[in-house]
Amino acid sequence: MSPKILIVDDESHIRLLLEQTLEELEDQGVELLTAANGREALEVIKTEAPQLVFLDVMMPHLNGFDVCSTVKHELNIQDIYIIMLTAKGQEFDKQKGAGAGADLYMTKPFDPDEVLEKSIQILGL
Repeated sequence: MSPKILIVDDESHIRLLLEQTLEELEDQGVELLTAANGREALEVIKTEAPQLVFLDVMMPHLNGFDVCSTVKHELNIQDIYIIMLTAKGQEFDKQKGAGAGADLYMTKPFDPDEVLEKSIQILGL
């Protein structure tokens, strides 16, 4: 089964940027999936079971904290690595993210090299 990465952000240019950053992983059999909001993200997570999720915090319908908490605590899916993406670097957000079950926290604007490196590391490529 090929590894899957889900990119969740309500801003299309951020989704595109992340897709472009990660597209070279497609050569290694990684499938890139996207979702534009929290509700969509949960559907994709339930149906596609990605190994890695880049999850925006501020989104309509369901925010990133709610999505993360639902995945980790309600659906009890522990083998998904969730990286929260946020424009805010405040400690409060980091604690809230950790409480929701986030595995890692990255602030926007993010470094594409770091995103790629992290993905390779997490997926064991």
